[in-house]
Amino acid sequence: MIKIDPENTVTPKLHGMLLGAIGPRPIAFASTVDKKGNPNLSPYSFFNVFSANPPIVIFSPARRVRDNTTKHTLENVMETKEVVINIVNYDIVQQMSLSSTEYDQGVNEFTKAGLTMLPSEKVKPFRVAESPVQLECKVNEVVPLGEEGGAGNLVICEVVLMHVNEAILDANGSIDQAKIDQVARMGGNWYSRANQGMFEVPKPLKTKGIGVDMLPEAIRLSTIFTGNDLGKLGNIEMIPQKDEAQQFVDKNEDIKTYIDQANPEEIHRFAQQYLDKDEIDTAWKILVAKT
Repeated sequence: MIKIDPENTVTPKLHGMLLGAIGPRPIAFASTVDKKGNPNLSPYSFFNVFSANPPIVIFSPARRVRDNTTKHTLENVMETKEVVINIVNYDIVQQMSLSSTEYDQGVNEFTKAGLTMLPSEKVKPFRVAESPVQLECKVNEVVPLGEEGGAGNLVICEVVLMHVNEAILDANGSIDQAKIDQVARMGGNWYSRANQGMFEVPKPLKTKGIGVDMLPEAIRLSTIFTGNDLGKLGNIEMIPQKDEAQQFVDKNEDIKTYIDQANPEEIHRFAQQYLDKDEIDTAWKILVAKT
């Protein structure tokens, strides 16, 4: 076996090895607001439940390894002492991933990810309406674990109100583990779907994806595309140009023959087949060529 001594290992490598070894990790989809009321939404996989009486959950926004800066979530919980922890299921995993893009201060990740802000009842941060379980929390304490890049900050949260979608309950009123369909974080780009196994979600663009809010209305409001589809479509730097898309289609006879005869709904279903295979560029070119 190889040996890894933390004292002699650079933080990025140690970080990657720890995350590759310890998993699957549940995801805290943390919603906060700053002191001016601006919303922020970001996922964290250093998260778990630690007590039922009182009901305590803890998540940890780490200091960025690359430049030792802190994340907006941490800054917000320090200011307001409130957070909503939204549980992530498979239906919103792509939108959750898109929200982890490091957008500028004041940019609303709910809007960028195409998720719905739902007012909370006991705290100021909004809930994610699409999440199957939402935990309204007061922040009891924030415990810094270090001052260098990669150091965690334990946000100790007390649950003051829990919202559960009835659709995930079994006949006895308990949460059905198959119905909740949770996802968890693994190492690298890998996730685990609790009731099916591992799958891969490419990391958001470092150059910042355009976001769901910037998708053409016909795509954003499509009755065909799922939230995960929209999350994939929003994770691009720029929508392909019309002439580029048309040239691609003209060179692919099977695609051209189909879309020349298809109606808008059929086009969306056809593009969706490529989204399912993570061929995002092809899906976009099909959509652009036909508009």
